[in-house]
Amino acid sequence: MHRPPAVFRLDATASGHPAGILDAAEQAERRGMDRLVVSETAYDPFLQLARAADRTERIELATGIAVAFARTPMTLAYQAWGLHAASGGRAVIGLGSQVKPHIEKRFGMPWDRPAARMREYVHAVRAIWHSWQTGERLRFRGEFYTHTMMTPVFSPDPVPGGVPRILLAGVGPLMTRTAGAVADGFLSHPFSSTAYLAEQVLPGLTEARAQAEAEDAPWTARPFEITGNVLTATGRTEEELAANRAGVRERLAFYASTPAYRPVLAQHGWEGLQEELHTHSVRGRWAEMAALIDDEVLDTFAVSGPVEEVARELTRRYTGLVTRLSVSLPENADPGLGLDVLDAVRALGRPAVG
Repeated sequence: MHRPPAVFRLDATASGHPAGILDAAEQAERRGMDRLVVSETAYDPFLQLARAADRTERIELATGIAVAFARTPMTLAYQAWGLHAASGGRAVIGLGSQVKPHIEKRFGMPWDRPAARMREYVHAVRAIWHSWQTGERLRFRGEFYTHTMMTPVFSPDPVPGGVPRILLAGVGPLMTRTAGAVADGFLSHPFSSTAYLAEQVLPGLTEARAQAEAEDAPWTARPFEITGNVLTATGRTEEELAANRAGVRERLAFYASTPAYRPVLAQHGWEGLQEELHTHSVRGRWAEMAALIDDEVLDTFAVSGPVEEVARELTRRYTGLVTRLSVSLPENADPGLGLDVLDAVRALGRPAVG
């Protein structure tokens, strides 16, 4: 895997709320975005992206992320295949592990050795898709998953143009290396600084991908993509910008309170902040947490300012680190601001990656 060139593909994001997904998809396509990304929060991203497929023609439709361990590989394979078929081959499947409490207590599914499980999960999904695409017998036996039955009545038709790409999200070194080893691309977490990406993520990712290429793994025929998903606060007025900076501060406090993300703060010597925020979260003192995120922390993990200023800073920070760029706005921000920022990035004159 070579160092990313100084150009970006531009990915719009949407909440996936049923009331807004169609407008979000139409606007993203109309404004020339390369991909629409819907995360899995309160709504199923596959369902909402399938609705978006009927209202768009060109734009790629991606989950970013879908929770892998909430589903078996077979369940995920069917959902992804259905979206790929309905969209004419435009589906891109972004997967993440989620943290242990959500998998065990919310979804009631097993969560152990997540990196090893995810590696096998991706192989299992690809084995299922290969069976559907070629008609060959399904024979997958692993440590975590076994799939050996596929009768014609349950096998979907092949999809012209090939199977979907699989992207993996990760923060820690084991999951990051897993992405490089078995996926078609990597999704950076919004709670990532450029220093953390450059020093803790990309070396292991690059090494794992290079090994997969040396072993001539079939999925390495596709270029590997790296997506920078950047927390962003912007606004058309000073009041809107201030409100969105406050929203990003709240989101950073939530992320930073999670023990799994402690290494990201440790990169900058802020382990004590993680401990303090975690204590507040356990005690339910959510309203007090945002005040602990000072401007230095905010400006390390997020980009903020007027639209054109944000576009310039995104370009400066992420050129050479990522091949794709998306912006993650605070919950109540006008989604059109994200498209404005990406338009401004494109206006800087950098062509898209081929």
